[in-house]
Amino acid sequence: MQLTFHRDVASDIIQIIKHYENLGGLNLAKEFHAEVRATFLKACEAPRSYRLLKRDLRRVNLPRFPYHLLFRIVGNDVRILVVRHHSRNPGRGTSRR
Repeated sequence: MQLTFHRDVASDIIQIIKHYENLGGLNLAKEFHAEVRATFLKACEAPRSYRLLKRDLRRVNLPRFPYHLLFRIVGNDVRILVVRHHSRNPGRGTSRR
């Protein structure tokens, strides 16, 4: 499987990184970035092991941070649609393709 990204995923990540830079400094922001990258790879390695939420959306939680990503399997691609907080704006990103 190959990773692909919705065009707004980079913006999602940049906003979260800025939040962690302001909250805890550059090291915390780097830790978040490393964890989100590792989670992308984890989703790509075994995408069908994550349960379906609605329609064809699947969710992967980041282990340490209160964020998760939603993705779809599209042909031979794992398409990352959104990186979002667990408890904020639950509909955010669900209509992305």
